[in-house]
Amino acid sequence: MEITCKRCHQAVLAENCFCPTCGLPQLVYAPDSANGQVPAERWTEAVRDASMVDWKPAMRAALLLAVPAGLLSSGLSPVGFFGLFWMAAAAAWAVAIYVRAQAPTWITTGAGARIGLVTGLLAAWLAFSISGSVLFVERFVLHQSSQIDAEWKSRVELSQQMTQNWASELEPSDAAEALALRSQVQAWMLSPWGHAGIEVFSLTFNSVFLLFFAAAGGALGARLLARTGRPQV
Repeated sequence: MEITCKRCHQAVLAENCFCPTCGLPQLVYAPDSANGQVPAERWTEAVRDASMVDWKPAMRAALLLAVPAGLLSSGLSPVGFFGLFWMAAAAAWAVAIYVRAQAPTWITTGAGARIGLVTGLLAAWLAFSISGSVLFVERFVLHQSSQIDAEWKSRVELSQQMTQNWASELEPSDAAEALALRSQVQAWMLSPWGHAGIEVFSLTFNSVFLLFFAAAGGALGARLLARTGRPQV
């Protein structure tokens, strides 16, 4: 006898606890041996176990992949612009390593997302630290502050030029206010505190995106593994 999966609407055998297509747990009822009337949800225990994470091996897997992902996503890496890709791939790989070391070899997407998030936290912290350290060394150890400030000034002037072009299309009174605000913003951006604040904000914003992609990568890794590693209950 076959039933239909509630998620993907594919046929599932009545005795199967999981959909063979998408991995969604299925309600499977079996008569109680005593009176033949009390239903037993055979999948409940398997799903509960699959949603729990043994954090000791999970942390080892996360740390193993977080170090190279953090290095590749940092400002020290020549391919750091692929940081989001590295992070998602590292999280999915960490989930795969964790699953292969466990029994049964299946976890829920929520558990995979949590492992991915921990991987992302470690990698994002490493990337943030390395990127900040690189900026500090370049400015104060290698004495490249003049070059850094000149490049920053060029970027600020370019952004302010775009603002000026936009303000020129406004009414004269609005344009005057916009230009006055532009001068204040430019002065703040060119100040040491403004420059430092924007750099910190940029690194923090990048770290948040790394965390998001790490969690998504972990969930995706768990979802893909669920297709082939579901426990037979």
